[in-house]
Amino acid sequence: MKILLLSRYGRMGASSRLRSYQYLPVLKKHGFEIDVAPLLDNSYLTNLYGGGKKKKIYIIQKYLDRFLKLLNCHKYDLLWIEKELFPWLPSWVEEFLARLGVKYIVDYDDAVFHRYDMLENNLQKKIIGHKIDRIMQGAALVIAGNDYLAKRAVMAGAKRVERIPTIIDLKRYSIDNLLQNKIFKIGQNEIFKIGWIGSPVTAKYLYHIKNSLAAVCKNDKTCLVTIGAGPLHLNNVIAKDYPWSEETEANGIKNFDVGIMPLPDEPWTLGKCGYKLIQYMACGKPVIASAVGANIEIIDHGKNGFLVESEKEWVKALTVLSEDKELRIKMGRHGRKKVEANYCLQVTASKLITLLKNS
Repeated sequence: MKILLLSRYGRMGASSRLRSYQYLPVLKKHGFEIDVAPLLDNSYLTNLYGGGKKKKIYIIQKYLDRFLKLLNCHKYDLLWIEKELFPWLPSWVEEFLARLGVKYIVDYDDAVFHRYDMLENNLQKKIIGHKIDRIMQGAALVIAGNDYLAKRAVMAGAKRVERIPTIIDLKRYSIDNLLQNKIFKIGQNEIFKIGWIGSPVTAKYLYHIKNSLAAVCKNDKTCLVTIGAGPLHLNNVIAKDYPWSEETEANGIKNFDVGIMPLPDEPWTLGKCGYKLIQYMACGKPVIASAVGANIEIIDHGKNGFLVESEKEWVKALTVLSEDKELRIKMGRHGRKKVEANYCLQVTASKLITLLKNS
């Protein structure tokens, strides 16, 4: 079976890397021939995360490259699209492909439809407000990362909707020494490490719990450790940021004592698939997260972590785990088992293979 994978980014893009690229080796072993054609390459994200401006000429060239690639779509048995073909343009190309009988599947791991249906400009909203719904309607299959996204696809009139969570590869998250609590010190003091992983774009969510972090980090025995956040300005919080890389992220998380995922309760965040929680749990770490969206499904409250809503609940959960090493280890073990059962490549690959063959 020959497939054209039309991803959004190169491997630096988390969605592209996790929702499609990490499956490619196993898919090829099962006889799939897959051509990969990202819309934007790694240089785009490097520039974006570095605070650079989006270059219009670059974007136009990349859109043109994708359009030219689609002229040969008849050579493939299936198109595998990440979210949409052309961001911020109407869904005319996807609709045209559907009318021609070109089969495509589309994958969503966030609520990209809210980027359009919540536009304030009435003219823009009239033209592209429901573009994702129309793309879903024309797809042979919609793959959704969580229930919120799946329900939207059903409401849009998608022919078939299947759920596949965003997952990790167990081979990259070995259990060797995972449950040994590594000691990190500042001076003579043993430090409790509150960990977070993400990008400069998503680091803004840490500011939603800045008061809670300040309350817990008021002594010199607790600090915030981030991976990929970039510079943070959280008053009265001892913080250390490390650069992200695909090769080192798992080892970085292993040095956390607890992994956190704060989120506001908003339409956009309901589409989040809780991937960082899965990473923490894969590393045998307890987790604390806002009781929002997929977080509620991933965390078994009191078993592998805590679901919280208020600043006081954040402080309480962090304090409890900072004072109880045995509880951290126990929760970490439960989290690892849940990942092994539900949120790993070794479990979900077979489902994706079946879906692709039957699309």
